[in-house]
Amino acid sequence: MPAPRKYPDELRERAVREVRISGRLVAHVARDLGVRKEALRQWVRQAGADTGERDDRLTTAER
Repeated sequence: MPAPRKYPDELRERAVREVRISGRLVAHVARDLGVRKEALRQWVRQAGADTGERDDRLTTAER
């Protein structure tokens, strides 16, 4: 059984959207939203894979 998620899905989606739309640095968005910057960086990378923008990672469905 996987570990429970520390951050709600809504916060994850909001954070990724903020990075993509605003063009702000991951570290700045992470600080403003109170999340770890490496966590947000991974979320952004995974979102890129899920939308087909990146081909160096498995999509969430493939995992």
